[in-house]
Amino acid sequence: MDIKKQIKVLVAMEGKTLTDIAAKIYGADNKRAALNNLSQKLRNNTVKFTEIEQIADILGYDIEFRKRK
Repeated sequence: MDIKKQIKVLVAMEGKTLTDIAAKIYGADNKRAALNNLSQKLRNNTVKFTEIEQIADILGYDIEFRKRK
């Protein structure tokens, strides 16, 4: 599953919207512009790791790296 789908699943599971998440990340007064910005980054796979960390934090998740078995 790609990062866009994973984020959408987590957002839905937590009862939030991408608009809410984008507004918190970008601190935008214009929620539509913030949503367009985040949606475009997810669609183009250009979202930064720091933004993924912020999304995880807003949703109450930790990012964990584990060695494969």
